[in-house]
Amino acid sequence: MNTKLSQFIKSKYFEYFILSIILILGFVVRLYKINNPIADWHSWRQADTASVTKTYIEQGINLFYPKYHDISSVQTGIFNPNGYRYVEFPIYNAISAILSNTFPKFSLEIWSRLVTIFAALITSFFLYLIGKKYLGKAGGLLSAFFYLFIPYNIYFTRVILPDPFGAMCAVISLWFYIVFIDNESTFNLYTSGFFMLLAILIKPYYAFYLIPLIYLTLNKYQLKDIFSNKKLLNKFIIFSLIMFAPFVLWRIWESRFPEGIPFFTWMFNGDHIRFRPAFWRWIFDERLGRLILGGWGLVLFVIGILRPKQYFVKFTILSMFLYVVVVATANVRHDYYQILAIPAISLVVASGVCYLWDTMIFNKVISRVLVVFSIPMMLMVGWFLIKDDYQVNHPELIEAGKMVDQITPPSSLVVAPYDGDTAFLYQTNRWGWPAIDDSIDHIIEKGADYYVSVNLGSADTKMIESRFKTIKKTDRYVIIDLHQVINSKTK
Repeated sequence: MNTKLSQFIKSKYFEYFILSIILILGFVVRLYKINNPIADWHSWRQADTASVTKTYIEQGINLFYPKYHDISSVQTGIFNPNGYRYVEFPIYNAISAILSNTFPKFSLEIWSRLVTIFAALITSFFLYLIGKKYLGKAGGLLSAFFYLFIPYNIYFTRVILPDPFGAMCAVISLWFYIVFIDNESTFNLYTSGFFMLLAILIKPYYAFYLIPLIYLTLNKYQLKDIFSNKKLLNKFIIFSLIMFAPFVLWRIWESRFPEGIPFFTWMFNGDHIRFRPAFWRWIFDERLGRLILGGWGLVLFVIGILRPKQYFVKFTILSMFLYVVVVATANVRHDYYQILAIPAISLVVASGVCYLWDTMIFNKVISRVLVVFSIPMMLMVGWFLIKDDYQVNHPELIEAGKMVDQITPPSSLVVAPYDGDTAFLYQTNRWGWPAIDDSIDHIIEKGADYYVSVNLGSADTKMIESRFKTIKKTDRYVIIDLHQVINSKTK
């Protein structure tokens, strides 16, 4: 029996068995609060994404005209009566809408989260393949494990955001390019280009994952060899066109709709924080050190970087460092921007664990004790820091939104101010304004029918309540009909 067990453990089936357990448990942990309303952490960004999906469900899927419920000028500076939303190419939204329409048993919110979850599982599988290639079997399994069980990534790969789907496409692209480098198969090269195209269409920042591809290329070919080999050069030209030509065309197309393109230049260094002490603190202490790696994982991460050789892994994490430096302000302000970096971080941590486990430099017993202690501590501390992100802190938004949906006509336009956060507007199931971006009279002229607020003491709410008829009021919200004037104050 022991002999059979030993043979099984040494066989490839044991490796697949462990991988299967990792994937199954990775799916299970992401079902936690999967039916949450869109009112948890980063609900504003999730609501924007879900709103595009909801519009596809209601009006049909048109990839070239993504729309959402916010028609205000808050995000673009231009009144947006058609609700255009040109942020990412809406592949993720289209898939979620198709599944929601085909299998209506689940809500679009659950389907959107499930799409994200399955994207994470696929990503972890390809990380396993990449890790196995460069770090061995254990490194592959550990790469998949860390990607699926770092608590930060558990939360951010079950949200309604396109970023995890983009990460999946980028990691798949990495793997097919690695295979191309090994066998020079044109199919693998072009497949890599196709998936990188999808990633770049979702978020252009995924182009930073081209850096390890460049390393692999220059590690195998010299530049003069590429330019002297016409057949090889043509392959790389077509590869580049596959990745970038559709993206350029998409950018040209969306430039026709400036009212649907949110402000974005602030993301790079809008507050001049790049390389300031606060930049290093937020990115490497608060985010990487504490939120993502739970403190204890930082030891494994640093060992993974310092480990001799493993240049592919080093160039992968270098690409993420450059990404954080370039997109400095957004990475400091919003923790979901680090979703893009988790595949690289998982590879580095796995590399660190493998090196410590087999090290001949440090005391092997102490090194292994450090590994065995650090991993559960990392996960425990990480969970403690991320668990509040699942909480719905303002249930009154949902309550007020449901009431608006019940008592107002479906075609109504609603003003649902929440500091520009569209999560409140999304709960009303109506198009409209997430903030008062103009005088209330001008907003009414643009078509606003109702005003709903959960901030009963705000100056705007008191003013509007004094001028128009209140049709529903509780101690948590107020709904006002903007067409029933009760005060003939001069407009």
